[in-house]
Amino acid sequence: MECQEIVEVFLLAENRLLREALIRILTKKSDIRVVGAAPYSPSALEQIKGIRPSIVLLDSVAPVFSEARFVARLHAAIPGVRVAMIDMELDQQIFLRAVREGVVGYVLKDASATEVAATIRAVFAGEAVCPPSLSMSLFNVVKRRLIPAGTTRVLSRREEELVGLLRERLTNKEIAARLNLSEQTVKNHVHRILRKVGAPDRLGIVERYEADGPSERTN
Repeated sequence: MECQEIVEVFLLAENRLLREALIRILTKKSDIRVVGAAPYSPSALEQIKGIRPSIVLLDSVAPVFSEARFVARLHAAIPGVRVAMIDMELDQQIFLRAVREGVVGYVLKDASATEVAATIRAVFAGEAVCPPSLSMSLFNVVKRRLIPAGTTRVLSRREEELVGLLRERLTNKEIAARLNLSEQTVKNHVHRILRKVGAPDRLGIVERYEADGPSERTN
């Protein structure tokens, strides 16, 4: 009889009650072992690196969307580690941003303990997990990526300039100061670019425009 492979999980959860409940639930599973648990903090990465779990579970968007690029640094420090988010909202924008950052499991607030355990096992097995209601957004992203270059509506010289500044992760206020424009003008430009390139958010603008390559400029 083959030995059952144990999935080692680290819980990085802000909510203490959720953290303690998950520990109680997951320790009852013969194939899952909770090897650590903590709230998110700048020092959490070092703690996880020392343990080197197979799966890291997050209950907050903070580690994913922080300027410190926590998930990217986690992947660099522990090759092969997989990250899943639990207790999440049904929010397409958050979901897509999480996927871009390297999250491969996304579990909603109303998920059962059985679903959380099943997600851990699936992610450990190399599968990606998300609610069926959010899977269409992934198809739409892939569809946009497969549109031949040049079919995106062209951007003006000013809009292309803004795309360059978006690559630098600048805020509207910072872009306004750089270009000597009002913050509202920058916001209007960004909204127009979103419509033109069919991107869901600011990061999507950069990704889509880089995929298509610079297009013929309009005045």
